[in-house]
Amino acid sequence: MFLIAPSNSHLCRIIMQPIRGILTPNITPVDAQGRVDHETLSGYVDWLIEHGVDGLYPNGSTGEFVRFTPGERQEIVRTVIQAARGRVPVLAGAAEANADETIAACNAYGEMGVAAVAIVAPFYYRLTPDGVYAYFKKIADAVRVNVTLYNIPLFASPIDVATVRRLALECPRVVGIKDSSGDVSHMLRMIAAVRNERPEFSFLTGWDTALVPMLMCGADGGTNATSGVVPELTKAIYETCQAGDIDAALRLQHALIPLFDLMIGTPEFPEGFRAGVRARGWDLGPGRQPMTANQRDGSAAAQSQLAAMIPAAAGTQQTVGLPGIDLDQIVRRVLTQLQAS
Repeated sequence: MFLIAPSNSHLCRIIMQPIRGILTPNITPVDAQGRVDHETLSGYVDWLIEHGVDGLYPNGSTGEFVRFTPGERQEIVRTVIQAARGRVPVLAGAAEANADETIAACNAYGEMGVAAVAIVAPFYYRLTPDGVYAYFKKIADAVRVNVTLYNIPLFASPIDVATVRRLALECPRVVGIKDSSGDVSHMLRMIAAVRNERPEFSFLTGWDTALVPMLMCGADGGTNATSGVVPELTKAIYETCQAGDIDAALRLQHALIPLFDLMIGTPEFPEGFRAGVRARGWDLGPGRQPMTANQRDGSAAAQSQLAAMIPAAAGTQQTVGLPGIDLDQIVRRVLTQLQAS
């Protein structure tokens, strides 16, 4: 997946290979004064890696990147890289308010040692496909780090198939796309349009309830918010798909859906995922979005529900997909843990 090479610094240099597996768009911890809690962030990164995630994705939507300053975003990435210590690659969200500031952020993260950056399509102003292409082309031609596109049409200008193909074929720095549309047909069309000519180009899904269908149709992995809460389960889904046991993977997918639905449906995003992480024993603070008393009560209720649904212990990520392992037994174990109160 990724090759780790020695470096003169205490950080490791990660050489880019196709991005595969489950990468966690981690929540950003905030302390009681509303400041980024770097100590807790480091501990949370350790926990995620120990529970089997294949990579980290700071400054994503789940990380609330728009609620932090550019300086804070850089320090968040620096902390994640230092905490990861080269054990897994870091794919850093690098979107800023305009192309020039995004280029500067990309190059800063590249110098820190990220494997690649992820750039969401322009938001607020809805652009045409030509406008989206021009935006990414300017960035890809100027940066000194590999780039993944980020398609989230709910919040930003959509990236259509023709634009993905155009960028993939014209820009060597563009090495993949994260697609959060949840549209399996869109994923299939992108893969069909690009893979024959760029076989190393990575396709990642950001829609948790479609993780198995996306992997079945050729996606290389996912950047899934639930992996920050139940990394054992998302890892098990990925590994069972890789092992070719689709029935087992679908049973795990069915177990993931009610967790995701509860967390995504808790106002205000990503508060439900923050509640889920609290149910795993990690208090990452209140977030920066102000909430009413009713909303805080709702978040507490969601946490209580999630605590009854989330497995208290796993270890699945250490065994799934290895030769000689009974995948059906693993699936039954995870489902039992999820259903236990």
